[in-house]
Amino acid sequence: MAIGTLDRTPPPFFRQGPSALTKLTFCSALAVLLMVADTRFEITRPLRAAVAAALYPLQRGLLVPVEAIGEARDYFRGLRGALETAEDARIQLVRQSERAMRADQLQAENTRLRALLQLRPGLVVQSQAAQILYESPDPYSRKVVIDRGSAQGVALASPVINESGVLGQVTRVYLSSSEVTLLTDKEAAIPVLNARTQIRSAAFGGTTALGAAMELRFMAGNADVQTGDTLVTSGVDGIYPPGLAVARVVSVDRKADSGFARILLVPVAKADGVRHVLVLQPIGLQLPARPEPVADTASKPAAKKGSRR
Repeated sequence: MAIGTLDRTPPPFFRQGPSALTKLTFCSALAVLLMVADTRFEITRPLRAAVAAALYPLQRGLLVPVEAIGEARDYFRGLRGALETAEDARIQLVRQSERAMRADQLQAENTRLRALLQLRPGLVVQSQAAQILYESPDPYSRKVVIDRGSAQGVALASPVINESGVLGQVTRVYLSSSEVTLLTDKEAAIPVLNARTQIRSAAFGGTTALGAAMELRFMAGNADVQTGDTLVTSGVDGIYPPGLAVARVVSVDRKADSGFARILLVPVAKADGVRHVLVLQPIGLQLPARPEPVADTASKPAAKKGSRR
């Protein structure tokens, strides 16, 4: 075969059509046109909806193993947490049983000692459960309203507590509701007792420095007060029963130029998130009436004699 008769044209695989730049320009313009048309006229929305509806069973089928693995992981995690909680509850139950036995022994001993010393029996504080309805809308005060009032036997100045300690005191009583002033209110005050040193003092609300909400005032600069001390009700005011947890000392600032120390407290019972509370009867209502002063009774006959003259 002669060389001149050979076909020198390139095979179809090597044939070149439009240039790469032309193809890029055409595809870019087409993509922009389709995006603008889809944005303006939503021409591909039915297509996307049909494709999504067709692929939904496949997607759900592919998610079944993933959800099963996640549920199994959550189940075993919850089971382990439940077992740990049950173990902690058993330990706490043993501790509470021990404390209950010791409390019974101390109660019996206290009863015997009171009988031996001929002391008055301990006061039984009456209480009733209440529910917080709403918080006072005044932004400059810390007060809440409960669903118990004079119709349910709530008295003015009744202490209000929860499972952690003292929350506040009833300051207004209505027929079916009452207003409770919290310990963090700027006008709140409560007599307290340092559980470590047995020193009495008074705690006031309204302090916001260093995250504290209460302040222990009128304490000498050399007073034995330390950070972490627990303050409880002293019971000398005739309102709060003794021994209720009130606050914890978070800061003690002893200034050399001042005779008093600045002691900041944080309340033990948090009012935020509390729904149910206990309203206690003031212990002053159970105490015997105070006798009249002798001076007044002695001055009355003298006054009568003078009037006759």
